[in-house]
Amino acid sequence: MPPTRATTPDGVTLALHDLGGGGPPALLVHATGFHARVLRPLARRLGDRFHCLAPDLRGHGESGVPADLDFDWVGFGNDVLTAVEALGLEGPVGIGHSCGGAALLLAEEARPGTFSSLYCFEPIVFPSDDPPSPDLAAPLAKRARQRREIFASREEAYANYASKPPLESFDPEALAAYVEFGFEDLPDGTVRLRCKGENEARIYENGFCHPAFARLGAIGCPVVIACGGESHDFTPAALEPLVERLVDGQLAVLPGLGHFGPLEQPGIVAESVIRALDPPPA
Repeated sequence: MPPTRATTPDGVTLALHDLGGGGPPALLVHATGFHARVLRPLARRLGDRFHCLAPDLRGHGESGVPADLDFDWVGFGNDVLTAVEALGLEGPVGIGHSCGGAALLLAEEARPGTFSSLYCFEPIVFPSDDPPSPDLAAPLAKRARQRREIFASREEAYANYASKPPLESFDPEALAAYVEFGFEDLPDGTVRLRCKGENEARIYENGFCHPAFARLGAIGCPVVIACGGESHDFTPAALEPLVERLVDGQLAVLPGLGHFGPLEQPGIVAESVIRALDPPPA
């Protein structure tokens, strides 16, 4: 199904996707460097309880980029709000991974009451009222700028990713969707990543500088902050300050998962979402 389109207040065109399912609406928001349709395996496992919809955030998938290439993360929060409005959602559940989790928190802070509840798997929120220097993200930004963007074909790209970490451990459906929809065709027959390395680097450089942590107290709806038991950076201790600042927050630890849990083990994450949010059957 082709995406629907919506335009943000700052003029970025977003692609919005219907990932199927039945029941109350859930907005699924992807991590940096990916796109909405990598969340299809997660959406399929949530489909008996939720009607899942998902945006490609700015700079990702089939969405556009800011005219000035400013990837301040407040813009991702605005993308979420634009998606909610354009899709006509009333009190949806929000389910976000990494950058997507931070985008949901920023959106709910900007417009309290937008979501009925949130499930954020390892959201990128630095636990300090004084954001750190962008230099903290320098290693990630450097790797993004060095990332290979062009392959001879999608088949070559898939084989490359499936042979090495971290993508080798992805659910095969998620990896196939990443390659199928994460590349654009070039005139010479090759394919290029839609999320360009320079744009991804700029996203990382802004990733710890947004104000989400300082405003967590403005969120009144229930929020689950989840992490993988095998994550090295997003440990329970690292995420506990977020939970403590929330009005109605709880921590969920998923044993055996790392930072890419929603893309590696979507079934386990879906079970956690359903347990935590327990929506009524459709």
